[in-house]
Amino acid sequence: MPLNRELIDILACPKCKGSLELTPDESAFVCRACRLVYAVVDEIPNFIVEEAQPLEG
Repeated sequence: MPLNRELIDILACPKCKGSLELTPDESAFVCRACRLVYAVVDEIPNFIVEEAQPLEG
């Protein structure tokens, strides 16, 4: 089951409260302001800041 688009539209970065982008393959959310990537595992976003990965590039 894909992620709910209505939910995606209201999600915010837990660190800066800024906007998030869902990757095309729906495997992660990206916060460009914080340069962090929050993984989606089994269709559940992990928004624990300490477990986020740095955005490469």
